[in-house]
Amino acid sequence: MNRSSGITAFPTTPVGRLKLFFTFFDSRWEDLTRENWGKVVYKDFSAGLIVAMTAIPMAMGFAIAMGMRPEHGIIAGALACLVGRTFGGSKYQVYGPTAAFIPIIAAVITKYSDPATGGSFESAHAFLVFVSILSGIVLIVMGIFGVGKYAKLVPNSIIVGFTVGIAVAIALSNFKDILGLASFSDLVGTTSVGFLAKLDAARANRDMINVWAILIGILTFAITKTLLRISVYIPGPVIAMGTATLLAATVLADKKILLVKDLYGSIPSNLFKLQLPGFPDMTGALAFDIVYFVAAIVFVSGVESILCSSMADKLAKNTRTPFNPDKEFFGQGLVQIITPLVQGFPCTGALARTATSIKAGATTPLAGYFKAVLKLTMAYFLAQYLELIPMACIGGILVWVASNMIKVSEIKEIRHLGKFEFSMMVYTALMVPLTDFLTGVLSALVIYFIVRKVFVEKVMA
Repeated sequence: MNRSSGITAFPTTPVGRLKLFFTFFDSRWEDLTRENWGKVVYKDFSAGLIVAMTAIPMAMGFAIAMGMRPEHGIIAGALACLVGRTFGGSKYQVYGPTAAFIPIIAAVITKYSDPATGGSFESAHAFLVFVSILSGIVLIVMGIFGVGKYAKLVPNSIIVGFTVGIAVAIALSNFKDILGLASFSDLVGTTSVGFLAKLDAARANRDMINVWAILIGILTFAITKTLLRISVYIPGPVIAMGTATLLAATVLADKKILLVKDLYGSIPSNLFKLQLPGFPDMTGALAFDIVYFVAAIVFVSGVESILCSSMADKLAKNTRTPFNPDKEFFGQGLVQIITPLVQGFPCTGALARTATSIKAGATTPLAGYFKAVLKLTMAYFLAQYLELIPMACIGGILVWVASNMIKVSEIKEIRHLGKFEFSMMVYTALMVPLTDFLTGVLSALVIYFIVRKVFVEKVMA
């Protein structure tokens, strides 16, 4: 590492990378010194507390949208942060459940928990653990052999289009909760099916709408968005959640507003439990699903973690050692192996929570450790109250997440790159909700590189 010249040299051999990967006190801790440790620890603790309070309702919402239980989101966010902060390649990145994983995990749970085909939630969860462990192994191998840098080759137009498409899918999938529908059709409750199918299910159930739930959803959205615009130090989602829960338990107690406990029962305070991998009898269709879901988890883990790490360095104005993409892949691999084994699910770098952490003063990986411990502590003591949250509140928070994923500045930036880049963004944004995540993204990548290759050959001819 040659800091005097401003150049950072990471290991270039598999053995060198492995040695770095298992070095705990590496360059990620370079901003913590004997002279400033008190100030840094205080700032990291404050950032961890802010992110922990924000992350609890978001993690529950993501888990529910995936077809998992609320406590699975809390476990996943905390444990992923502990593992990622220990083995990842970024100083600042906050790990946890992300929107990009919703369609993938929802597809696994929906398909393999169907009683009509002999499935159950337990068998679906076991299969999710299996494909997640396989994806973790793939990511570790990729990190050891220096593949991390290639994640940067995914065009920004496709990344932005993918983000917009996921945002649309999330918003549509969670309108059922905002509308207060206890049974809105399984099609609307998951992001694993097409846009048109969800619209048909919505029309079929329009007579079951609860206007009081709509009020809760809109109020949650408005409080969260307004408070976080004022300051990142105000835990908007927590205040919105508390307000919605209080209203549902008092003045709206007789309005038949669906609560978390109505669907999931009590949330246990004893969160951790071993979940072993498993899968049905091997068939051609199952083999295809294994390849499909492993590829999807690897793609999201790799691209989103590199994107988040790069964003974090820019936002923190990091002028010292940048993030290491290969170590990030290695850390992501361990996250995907360890987290699902204790009732979690696949996680990656969370853009919004990382940005919040940096804005709140985070400087070292300590902020991630504080976030994980504080999140688990609060969840333990608040478990009996979390089950009283209205489902419309969860929907409102997720729609707020979806609205934050669509950034006008990024769309304008793609537009300035030319018609081809803009058309690829639009294509990806449409294909993701109309088909499925991997079909939309992979078809966009194939079209992008074929067209670019033909264009380059034509120019050179």
